[in-house]
Amino acid sequence: MAAAEPNAEPTPELATTQSPAKLTVAQILTRSAAAYVAQYPRQAVPQVQSTLAKLSLCRTAALGERYLACVQCDYECMVYNSCGDRHCPQCSGAKRSNWLDASHKLILAGVDHYQVVFTLPGELSRLALGNRRQLYNLLFSAAWSALKQTIEAEQGFDPAALMVLHTWNQKLEAHAHVHAVVPGGGPALVGGHWKDATAPDGRPKGWYLVDAVTLRQTFREHFVKGLRRLFADAELKLEGEFAHLLIADEQEALLAELEKVEWVSYIEPPPHEGCRPELVLKYLACYLTGGPISDGRIVSADERQVTFLAREGKVTGGQREQVPISMSTVEFTRLWSLHILPKGYTKSRRFGGWSNPRKGEYVQACAMLLQDSTTPLAPEALSFDTAALEQLSAAEAEGKRCKCPKCGAAMSETAASLKPSWHDVMNSPYRPNWYSHIRPRL
Repeated sequence: MAAAEPNAEPTPELATTQSPAKLTVAQILTRSAAAYVAQYPRQAVPQVQSTLAKLSLCRTAALGERYLACVQCDYECMVYNSCGDRHCPQCSGAKRSNWLDASHKLILAGVDHYQVVFTLPGELSRLALGNRRQLYNLLFSAAWSALKQTIEAEQGFDPAALMVLHTWNQKLEAHAHVHAVVPGGGPALVGGHWKDATAPDGRPKGWYLVDAVTLRQTFREHFVKGLRRLFADAELKLEGEFAHLLIADEQEALLAELEKVEWVSYIEPPPHEGCRPELVLKYLACYLTGGPISDGRIVSADERQVTFLAREGKVTGGQREQVPISMSTVEFTRLWSLHILPKGYTKSRRFGGWSNPRKGEYVQACAMLLQDSTTPLAPEALSFDTAALEQLSAAEAEGKRCKCPKCGAAMSETAASLKPSWHDVMNSPYRPNWYSHIRPRL
């Protein structure tokens, strides 16, 4: 099989059924990257250009190839290596699977788990685009501080939480929020026994974690306090529509306004009796990697325009309907790129009893206190079908779990070339001609 030409379109590792008239997310980004960088040079910072460049070379000859053979029939093929970038719509399925497996080890049967969502007001979501690390860190810490303070005060048990950061809404606009998975019980702060969350007297019995209004107000207080500190320490980049916040009086005016408005946070109980928390974990795992939109939401896409589905408004019964959203491919790439995180940024974090220093001791203590309800979720119930999310996961890109398209049997790797370093790739003829951020080897 002949090698692809430099700067050629990504070659899929295995044949797909995608119609040529309907581009995938990866193809849209690859074909519009040059126009986006030229039109928005200030937004196309090095991290953004680096990510788009890696995506454009995913599964192309630039990254080397592997040769596979079916263990049952005579089918053989050559596949190109994946880029492995967490933002890539084509790979990183193995990272989601590994995260899900690790998260399941925190869960014990017999305990209700709640999903709690904390959302920044729209103005702060936009401010965060120029201060991602500072404000996303503050979002994590304020959400956990609110949970910890409210649960300890109202329920009196040692809390834990697993949080995942999302930065987009269905229209790909800035919409920073965290999803937290929180157990509805834990070791009592006094007495050392197990304590389930219970509703106060006078409230209907049923699922209950803490008072949602108190939690929302406490979250706002912690975030505003942290934002005031960031302003005082001059740790924020304030440009464009936020340049006025360089003035102390303007900062105080914003803080005062934020303290008055009602912030958005809500607590979701299990959807039905006996619902396993793995459903929430699977939902969150889908958004750990791959970017803010999947190929399944693309209605149509060509070289100039993209139309995708987005949930908007409400219909009878409280369900939001999906409506088509159309825009140019350059605008689509600009919005998609808003959600590229800083290099090395951790978007999934554990707190309290589930934090890394405490998780082993905490889970063991919970199991002992639960006594007859200590059986962990059955291993066979923990499987995560990455194939349902993408045709070829990152694990498959390393020669694992590849299935023969002819008979469905497993394929084994028979030979492989060495995957080059990104420094070498970006200093080779394969480098996209629009990519300007080349760093010398140290």
